[in-house]
Amino acid sequence: MTTTPPSRSLRIASYNIQKCMGSDLRRKPARTLRVLEALGADIITLQEADKRLPPRPAALPVHLVEDHGWHVVPLGGAGSLGWHGNAMLHRDTVHLHRFDRLTLPGLEPRGAVLAEFDTDLGRLRVVGAHLGLLAQWRRRQLHALMRQTAPRDPVPTIWAGDFNDWDRGPLLDRAAPAMRFLPPRPSFPAPAPVAPLDRIALSPDLRALAYDVHDKRPAKTASDHLAVWADITRV
Repeated sequence: MTTTPPSRSLRIASYNIQKCMGSDLRRKPARTLRVLEALGADIITLQEADKRLPPRPAALPVHLVEDHGWHVVPLGGAGSLGWHGNAMLHRDTVHLHRFDRLTLPGLEPRGAVLAEFDTDLGRLRVVGAHLGLLAQWRRRQLHALMRQTAPRDPVPTIWAGDFNDWDRGPLLDRAAPAMRFLPPRPSFPAPAPVAPLDRIALSPDLRALAYDVHDKRPAKTASDHLAVWADITRV
């Protein structure tokens, strides 16, 4: 069960919303918003936030998101919510400083998104990603994330997304040694999760005070993934 984050911390969450299509095969953006609201997060990375075919319109309408008090990091265009389906939302508790799109290699189109925020914990960098289905491409995509983020100014960093890794972390830990992945929690498939596909990773200057999967109704029917969340503080 999701709890209220403690003081002097920031709650990060990640959720593959499957284009707002639930296990009942009904597309219900309002139901997806109910899950997002229940997370109590300051920043949320989303995957599969846009429909697949060009012009890839947002599956979760921007006006609906904003009506619920969220700010959308402006990564998309032509009605899209994000970049290659990756989007990022934030509350007034943090302030957007800059953002960027990251290109990832792969047989299927893949990308990641990056945003830096001014927060009560100082400047934080958040990367949202949705990695490929094949291990060899996930490894290359993790290396690409490292290459594209390493030259930037040193800022405490969080990775959050659908890493599509069924092996509970060895590939992730080896391919991205500068990041520490939080312990795996089963998040897929949502009705009876067995695979820890959705993960959060931290740079060494951050630590998690709490971390879990959100399975409170209607989460188990709103998507094929459950959301993961973590309360983060500085070391």
